[in-house]
Amino acid sequence: MPLQHAASQMFLKRMARPAAASKTLDRIAKWRDICPDLSIRSTFIVGYPGETEEEFESLLTFIDRAQLDRVGCFQYSPVKGAAANELPNPVPEATKAARWERFMALQQSISAAKLQRKIGSTQTILIDQVTDDGAIGRTFADAPEIDGVVHLPDITDFSPGDLVEAEISAADDYDLWV
Repeated sequence: MPLQHAASQMFLKRMARPAAASKTLDRIAKWRDICPDLSIRSTFIVGYPGETEEEFESLLTFIDRAQLDRVGCFQYSPVKGAAANELPNPVPEATKAARWERFMALQQSISAAKLQRKIGSTQTILIDQVTDDGAIGRTFADAPEIDGVVHLPDITDFSPGDLVEAEISAADDYDLWV
């Protein structure tokens, strides 16, 4: 779901993005009513030129209320030819880094809680690799090389590409174990 930020209309207009965080939260709630196992992912940006502390706080509030399943975040950096390079009030690098840390700490706690709720559930796992130590795969909600994985220790009788049904026995902030 392409969101990038949740701040005011003015801020999102500077980013040339549609605004309506409250409508987005309503949509997410309706989707989850229809499909409780729905996994929603997005990527956000912090430190966009002109981002105020208030706008950043509104992003944290949105993340906390939305409880998205898989979230990435990056710090704004100038890109050759981008119109944003000319915007006033660039955010200092230290502020960007601090905001990124706060964002990721919040999302990490959300991810950990969501994955804890998967313990005891049966998941379909796509096997990505098998070594002498076991297999590693991912659920339907996990993008390869971006999201967490499912560890299947000491299970070596699968091949990459196999779909396996297995009960989740443990979880940490980002990964699951069979």
